[in-house]
Parts: sequence; C-alpha cells; structure tokens
Amino acid sequence: MPRTSAPPHPARNAQVLVAVIVAGAALHWLAPILTPLALALFLMVMIDGLARVLRSRLPGLGASAALPAAIVVCILAFGVTVYIVAGNAAAFVGRLVSYEPRLNLLLEQLGHTLHGGVPSTVSQLVSMIDPAKFVPMVAGWVQTLASTSVFVLVYLGFMLASRHGFERKAVRIFHGRAERHEALNAFLRVRDALEQYVSIQTVCGGIIALGSWAMMMVMGLESALFWAFLIFVLGYIPIIGAAIGIIGPVLFALVQFPTIWPAAILLAGLFTLTFLVGNILLPRMQGRGLNLDPVLVLFSLGFWGALWGATGMFLSTPLTVLAMVILAQFDGSLWIAVLLSGDGDPRGLGHSAHPNGAPQPSRKREAAALSG
Repeated sequence: MPRTSAPPHPARNAQVLVAVIVAGAALHWLAPILTPLALALFLMVMIDGLARVLRSRLPGLGASAALPAAIVVCILAFGVTVYIVAGNAAAFVGRLVSYEPRLNLLLEQLGHTLHGGVPSTVSQLVSMIDPAKFVPMVAGWVQTLASTSVFVLVYLGFMLASRHGFERKAVRIFHGRAERHEALNAFLRVRDALEQYVSIQTVCGGIIALGSWAMMMVMGLESALFWAFLIFVLGYIPIIGAAIGIIGPVLFALVQFPTIWPAAILLAGLFTLTFLVGNILLPRMQGRGLNLDPVLVLFSLGFWGALWGATGMFLSTPLTVLAMVILAQFDGSLWIAVLLSGDGDPRGLGHSAHPNGAPQPSRKREAAALSG
C-alpha cells in the first residue's frame, strides 16, 4: 500500500488557519461556559503561586498549610478591596451632592456650547432619566455577575480539591518520560508566565497609582486615595485600564475646582505618567518576562475582548501566552507561535534550556517533582 505523503507547507498552513478560525468561533459560542472556567484556572494558578511564595518565605509553614494560608490571604485582600471601595464610594457620593451648584454651572456652559439640547440643571437631568429603561439592564448585569461569580467559585473549589490528581493524569496520558517532561515543561512555562504577568501588572499599576495619588494630593483633589486605588485596580486590564481610570479624577476636578485649569493640568500629568509607564516600562518588562510582541499585546486585547468581553480583556495577555506555548509544541503551528513571541523563540530554547534542547537542571527537578 503506498505511503501517504505529508501535506505541503501551504496546505498545512491553510489547515492551521482554518483550525484557528474554527477554534475562535467555538470559544465565542461557548463563552458562558468557558469564561468562568478560565477565571477559575487563573485564580488557581495565582493561589498556588502565592502558596509557594508563603512556603519559601515562611520556613515553618508546612506544605499542607501553605495552600489554606494563601486562600485566607486572598479572601482578606478581597475583603479589604471591597471595604475601601464601598467606604470611599459613599463619601464620594456625599461630596458630589455638595457640588450641585458647580454641576449646574457646568451643564449650563455645556448647553451654551452645544446651542441647547442639554438640561441646564442636575434636577432636570435626573428627571429625564427613565428608571424603567435602566433597571432591567442593571438587573441583568447584576444577575450575570452573580452567576459568573458562583460558577467561578464552584470551578475553583473543585480545581483546588483535585489539583493533586493533575500530575497523575499527566503520567497516564504521556507514557514516555521525554514526552512527560516536555508536557510538564510547557505547563511550567505557562504557570511562570501567568505569575510574571500578575507581577508586571502589579508593579506598573502600583507606579501609576502612586504617581497619580501624588499628583492629586498636590492639586488638592478630594478622594485622592479612592481615585488612586481605582486606577490601580483598573490597571490589571492591559493597555486601556489605567487610561480609563484617569478619566474619573479629571471629571471630578472639573466639578471641584472653579476653573478648568486644574483639571487640564491633572489630565496632562496623569496622561503623561500613564503613557510613559504603559508605552516604555510595561512593554520592556513584558518582552523580557513574557516573551510577547508588544504589538500582539494590543491585538490580543481586541481579539479576546471581542470573544469574551470584559473577561477576555482582563485575561487577554495570559490567554495569548497560553496559546503561544501550545502552538509552539507542534511543527505545523510553530510559525504562529514565532509571530506571537517577542524574540522569535517561543519554545524558550535560547534562555530556558541548554543548547541541545534539554531543560535546565532546576526546571528538570521541578518537572520531575510534579511527575512523581
């Protein structure tokens, strides 16, 4: 029987492109199921990384107690976040009510600029809002958020409970030691990239938030800590998060100060800080730590945002790293992984392995530990 030859490169590349398109359509169609799963997987990797950090920093903390301690730390961090946002939001609304005369003046000026069509007072603006149109929409958002949160917590609980079985399943799937180590090395690269992504976003978001807080304090803006914290949280959305965060304090500056110049100066300062960190520091850190092309980071934001909405935008960089590592495992899709990578080495052979392609001793020991 004649041996079937391998398809030529153009045909193979066309097959890969068709597979990518079909996979994208499936991801969009299954978004209600996959987005909670992706968030739960992301949280599990972060909790596992925090547990390893606690175990290395606290020698007296045993391996069995590190994971519960990491979960407690995450719950406390979430509680502190909710407390800060809720407490400052109430104070912010109270201050905003006291600025009603200034808001009326701004609305009147806006009406003159637009030659009418804008209510001249806040009371008229509120009276024009029909609650019947917004209540169902807000209720839908709340219901979606609540159901997604429940699914994420359920997925996360089951993943944490069954995490020790992942290694045994990998051993059963990959019978050969070389194949098993290759698969485990790919998993470790994805895990390290996720942890580096969170670290990079935290550092850059902290720099922007701290600098923004200093500028707002110098300008005398009220609720400066609340705005800085909001900028820090939104900074975890790549590229556009911090840019969206600076809009709030600038608009509030228009209300608080009698002229537009403090708001204009604050806008220039916050925009310059966000631009420098987001376009100089962040791409360099991502290029070194995540090995992603900066242009592809922007493209992935739009791509995953179109597929999965806000969840896709939040997870765009980790999902792109995951796709790059998976595509790099197959010769037919290696060229796509090369395009996604920052240095053209998606398999990490140049910095994470010896010249002959074998894993480094430290990575080798960790993979051996995972495989038992």
